[in-house]
Amino acid sequence: MAHTVPDLAALVRERRPCVVLTGAGISTESGIPDFRSPDGIWAKHDPMEYATINAFRRNPVKVWEFYAPRFELLTSAEPNSGHLALAELERVGLVAAVVTQNIDGLHQRAGSHEVLEVHGSIRSASCLECRERVPLEEVRAALRAAPAPLCPRCGAVLKPDVVMFGELLPADAIDRAIELVRGAGLLLVVGSSLEVHPVAGLPDEAASAGVAVAILNRGPTPFDHLASVRLDRAAGETLAELAQALA
Repeated sequence: MAHTVPDLAALVRERRPCVVLTGAGISTESGIPDFRSPDGIWAKHDPMEYATINAFRRNPVKVWEFYAPRFELLTSAEPNSGHLALAELERVGLVAAVVTQNIDGLHQRAGSHEVLEVHGSIRSASCLECRERVPLEEVRAALRAAPAPLCPRCGAVLKPDVVMFGELLPADAIDRAIELVRGAGLLLVVGSSLEVHPVAGLPDEAASAGVAVAILNRGPTPFDHLASVRLDRAAGETLAELAQALA
């Protein structure tokens, strides 16, 4: 049986509080290209050249030349109706937290307060040598003057505070995500193909704790069999409809 937005609304009401896991599919509607789809960034650029910690250590300027225009795109993008709907559902007490794989900060800009960024964020960059942290606006200003931003304290090239290939996800963030999911009534997955671990294991964590799972994603995921409600639709319009149905 094909599920509908009213089915999802009924599940959210029944199994509140809801924790939401978001991936690239919610931000593509804000004009941010994803990385992993057949038409994504890694289909055109070798991630081993630009997105590993070893590549950064080997040639940080080359990595920044790749990331700089994408930083501008990320910072100019605006939250879409999906981000705004999740913020509204948090405001009325139906969403307890958003766990996001995205680095764009759009959930916070839309008004969500409880946001856990498990893959890091573009909102700052840090020095691998002295641990100085620099906010985004200073990084952008540095990039307008030079190919790569330098640490104001020691002069080393700053690294964006996003998790690169070859780096472990912050253990405290993953532990907190598991804690949030296991304490929820419902895990709602939005715009994630659930292929990147350890975050992809959150539906299993939910199911083992008796937490219901719902999945809203374009295309199948490996965890569709766990979903009480499964919608293959665009995130923005669907979440807007959900918020309206729950108003």
